[in-house]
Amino acid sequence: MSNDRRTFLKQIAGIGACAACSGSAAAQTAEADPAADSLGVLLDTTLCVGCRKCEAACNEINEDLPRSAPETFSDESVFNRRRRMDYGSYTIVNRYAGPDDPGRPVYAKFQCMHCLQPACVSACIVGALSRQPNGAVIYDAWKCIGCRYCMVACPFQVPAYEYRNTLTPKVRKCVFCFEKRLVQGGAPACVQACPMQVMTFGRRTELIRLAKEKLEKHPDRYVPHVYGELEVGGTAWMYLSGVSFQKIDLPALGYHPVPGYTEPVQHMLFKWFLPPMGLYALLGGVMWFVESRRGRRKPGSEQGGADDSH
Repeated sequence: MSNDRRTFLKQIAGIGACAACSGSAAAQTAEADPAADSLGVLLDTTLCVGCRKCEAACNEINEDLPRSAPETFSDESVFNRRRRMDYGSYTIVNRYAGPDDPGRPVYAKFQCMHCLQPACVSACIVGALSRQPNGAVIYDAWKCIGCRYCMVACPFQVPAYEYRNTLTPKVRKCVFCFEKRLVQGGAPACVQACPMQVMTFGRRTELIRLAKEKLEKHPDRYVPHVYGELEVGGTAWMYLSGVSFQKIDLPALGYHPVPGYTEPVQHMLFKWFLPPMGLYALLGGVMWFVESRRGRRKPGSEQGGADDSH
């Protein structure tokens, strides 16, 4: 562990409650309207053919991921099981049986949804996760203390953890190609690599308009809903589908943002200083117990030493 990281952890230990409060505050620093002027992607699953070129492009641009040979992404045996994002993959494509013709399967790509009001950001007590004004939810490994609250909080089960890395484990997730593409106005690598134009990149408001135009023009092709427009307060990545969203593993969620359920409880606890009080009480109890046992043992130990001398 580096000296800088040790220093950071010492600061966290020293200011306990303040660090936790700042984590909650980080979730509230987003603009009043988190959807205003933010970017997004509209994904039309009816166009996806399962070529996995998006996976290859993601692996290539994210140099911190384990390297995979190009032929890896031509292996269709991966479709024999349901996959999810892990420490080595920020995005994956799954195959599902077609509703009418088993010979015409349905494919769906998954990655971080980049929620407008992210539960992972709200849950992170040190601000390692943050939502940027352009819509990307990014991760700062230096700040991360490995609590993994983000993994528990995410309604889409996106963040993954490097359990195999015992020295410097990190939380892994798609960051919307934030530094390499998004800040320069470019589309994410997976979007650009798709030969079927499954994904459309742009302003979220325009993507919603485009999605509703498609629904109106082709009512027989799509389920009449834009997934992600309203789910958990809205997401940057949104979906159109010809089959039920639950059949392609997109969970049925309410429209209320997840932080709206958890933050009132967090704020109440920190308002009354309960976490640090509990911590100090626990430490004080341990110290009292240790000192008490030490005091009881001392006379006996001295007597035992005298007996041994005889």
